[in-house]
This record gives sequence, C-alpha cells and structure tokens, in this order.
Amino acid sequence: MWTVVACLVPPLIISVFIFGIQTLIITAVSVVSCVAVEAASQKLLGREVTIKDGSAVITGMLLAFVIPPGVSPLLPILAAVMAIYIGKHILGGIGYNFFNPALLGRAFLLATFPVAMTSAWLPPLQNGSIMKYIGGIDAVTTATPLAVMKEHGMAAFTKAFGSGGDMYLHFFLGWRPGCIGETSGLLILLGGLFLIYKGYTTWHIPVSILGTIALLSWAFGGKGYFTGDPLLAVLSGGALLGAFFMANDYVTCPTNKRSQIVYGIGIGALTVLIRLKGGYPEGICYAILLMNPLSPVFDGWFKPKRFAPPQGGAK
Repeated sequence: MWTVVACLVPPLIISVFIFGIQTLIITAVSVVSCVAVEAASQKLLGREVTIKDGSAVITGMLLAFVIPPGVSPLLPILAAVMAIYIGKHILGGIGYNFFNPALLGRAFLLATFPVAMTSAWLPPLQNGSIMKYIGGIDAVTTATPLAVMKEHGMAAFTKAFGSGGDMYLHFFLGWRPGCIGETSGLLILLGGLFLIYKGYTTWHIPVSILGTIALLSWAFGGKGYFTGDPLLAVLSGGALLGAFFMANDYVTCPTNKRSQIVYGIGIGALTVLIRLKGGYPEGICYAILLMNPLSPVFDGWFKPKRFAPPQGGAK
C-alpha cells in the first residue's frame, strides 16, 4: 500500500508545480478526511482500526487526483464520507467492497456539485493563455482537452492546445488543464510500470484498457473526436491514471489474468462509448464503476480447471 502511495507522490509534486499550492491543499484535506472517516467508521461499526495500513491514504490521494484543482476544500471532505463510509465499509467492508471507493466519491461529487466539478479548472501556471477565449467561447468552464473537443470541436481544440509534437509533449509532461492527477502521463506511466516490475500488479488490465481506447478511438473517432488520433485519446483525460491506479485496485478487479484482459477491454470500450456518445467528456470513471461488480463474474467464467486423482486409486 505504501509503495502505491510513494508512486503517487511524483505526480502530485508536478501537479503542485503546474497548478499551484491549491492542489496540495485539496490533496491534504482529502487524505486527512479519508483517514479520519476510516477510523470513525471502524469505531462506529465495532471493527479494528486499521488506518496504518495505508489503504485510506491511497483512497484520499486518488480521490483528490480525480477532482478539479479549483474546487472548495469542502468537497473532498464530503466525498471522503461517501468513498470510505458508504463505498468501503457499508458496501462490503475492507477487502470486500465491490466499487472503487475513490471513484464512487468522485461520482457522488459530480452528481451533487456538477457546476463545481465541471468548471473549477485552473490554468497551468506556465501557460495561462490556454484559458483565454477560444473562438469567442469562454473556456474557463470547458478548459480540459476532452471538454473543449466534445463541446466546441477540433478547430477550437487545435486553437487552444496546438497540434503536432509540441502538443503531444505537453500532454505527456502534464502542461494542460485537468484534474489534479491528470498531469504528467510520464510520471503516472513510470509509477505504474514500477508496480508491475515489483509484482504488486500486472500489465493485463492497463494494457487492455489503453489498447482498447486507442483502437476504438482510431476506428470510430473520425473527424469529430481527435480526428481518430489514438495517442491523443490515451494521453487526454484520466485514461493513464485510471488504467494504472484505479482499475488495478486489488479488491475490485478480477484476479485471473484472462479475466483481467476481458475486464480491461470492457473498461476501455465503455470509456470510448461515453466519450463519443455520452453527456460527459470523460468516461473512464463510470466505465470502471460499471465494470467493478462484474469482476467476480469474469473470474467465474475463466476459473482454472483443477484436476484431482480419481477417488479410490487408479484402475
């Protein structure tokens, strides 16, 4: 658990550098709130207090990572109650919850505070120009790349974020508006690869998610969706963060390798479907939540065959 926390620290540091100290405040409030709600929930339910295991800290960091950096600090406090008390302890308990707690907290905030969750974007401190007017449209409420693309089209997107190698580089390093954790794709990728290298997780889920997003974005995106650019589709939004740190949640993902591939393909397909046809510009949050309850189903489908010697000895 603490290794995962350590892997999330570098993206947080770069987020503070990109968006300012506000991101550190939101993250600190989220982590403290999740740890406090964890302890209170376990006391209330008569269970052993296990806040030292790091799981509540991970939930707090991931919850902050999927929140816009300009929101009120009150929001992560409310989300912590939904994520930890409801999503983790009421819906199953530690080790048995069937929804990712951090994403459940984000879904709660998006449903109850939709204006704050879709308008509290901050410009990268090194490039405030992208928050200016895009073709006469105030981009403050549609500042993320996916939102600009979905609501204003490719022309507005190109005008706001440019095109070519520089754009890919900025997206990969993190100089673009987004949630706190939607910053450096490079650092998220390195953290995820380190967890795979250490054997704490496997490659099956992130590779199947990102591969499906890239393939379906190229096949069905067309001129209305990043002109079918698979790399841009992967680098935009929370695809990398979701693939390496959300969908791989030890409790809510399948355990069988083949199950994990099917699970990842389902998340990737739902993400692209929501991006293309849904009301929200980003879909990976709801894609993971929709696939979470199917994890035991997939494990049941691909249950390994167990061979036992015949009873009574061989004949």
